[in-house]
Amino acid sequence: MTAAVEQRLHARFRLSHPGFTLQVDLNLAGAGVTALFGASGSGKTSCLRVIAGLSRSDPDCNAYIAVNGKVWQDDSAGLFVPVHQRAIGYVFQDANLFTHLNVAQNLAFGRQRVAAAQQRIALEQVVALLGIGHLMQRRPGTLSGGERQRVAIARALATSPRLLLLDEPLAALDAQRKAEILPYLEKLHSELDLPVLYVSHATDEVARLADQMVLLDAGRVSAAGATHELMTRLDLPLAHGDGAGALIHATISGHEALYHLTLADFPGGRLRVASQPRALGQRLRLRVLARDVSLTLAPQAGTSILNILPARVVAFADDSPGQVMVALDAGGTALLARITKKSVDALSLVPGSAVYAQVKGVAIVG
Repeated sequence: MTAAVEQRLHARFRLSHPGFTLQVDLNLAGAGVTALFGASGSGKTSCLRVIAGLSRSDPDCNAYIAVNGKVWQDDSAGLFVPVHQRAIGYVFQDANLFTHLNVAQNLAFGRQRVAAAQQRIALEQVVALLGIGHLMQRRPGTLSGGERQRVAIARALATSPRLLLLDEPLAALDAQRKAEILPYLEKLHSELDLPVLYVSHATDEVARLADQMVLLDAGRVSAAGATHELMTRLDLPLAHGDGAGALIHATISGHEALYHLTLADFPGGRLRVASQPRALGQRLRLRVLARDVSLTLAPQAGTSILNILPARVVAFADDSPGQVMVALDAGGTALLARITKKSVDALSLVPGSAVYAQVKGVAIVG
């Protein structure tokens, strides 16, 4: 019997530039979406380039890169697979489409890189997933920014990659175009069995798409793990500021059609959120921002707030002058609440305090 291939992504290397050194040692799940997250200059793109083989790591660092059992670099064995032999799809901030070719011809160019026997992803499936069938005869100059990026992703997938690398694919798009393309990225996540490394510095993108995260800071890995866990760790910058919030995995349990609301159950209780066009039993990723959570010592009546969840105070951290970030445990699900220091004192909150977290239904992002 053939042994099962380990579904892991290993990347150990060092890359030195004048005044900056990127050094990582990663052992990640070889499936789903992993976000490389950090400020500009933290080393996110450089990390992708080394994994892709576009940049060579330092010769004395004993580099090792393997994706789901396929070794692409092993310095100890003198092995370095060149970029054109690595089964990767790479999408940059700029779509980089061939302007003299129409969409169908751009896809055909990507397809021809792969022998027929190695084509694991059907081109028709890619076109349908990204909703570009009606664009096939158009040239890139006639497409919107979001359409160009969808075509660029389709071209990368047409090569039947073993690993998809997305380098801030939404960074150049305005809010409307970004909202247009995110649902397509979610479909890729749910319908293709393909590991993705997704570079971003936008918390909302990561919360919506990523299963796990790697936080990079000045060329070093400051934390790595499940997205929902890292987003609520008070020792990390993710859990502070206006964008701080919790990621909740919930299941649709009903719809209140009259009020355009969806009921979503999770271990901490039930949430009412803006209507979601999904069937009963389907999973939802919900984001609850800390600034939208208030605390009370007793459940309130006669209030417009639809979501009132029993929780326990876990820890505190200063967030800004006069404000505190409160880590909460709601039935095993982590939440954050950003409140004033005066409120902490008025409620006599300490770790272990029993509270109720209140969240407006319109504030929850699905």
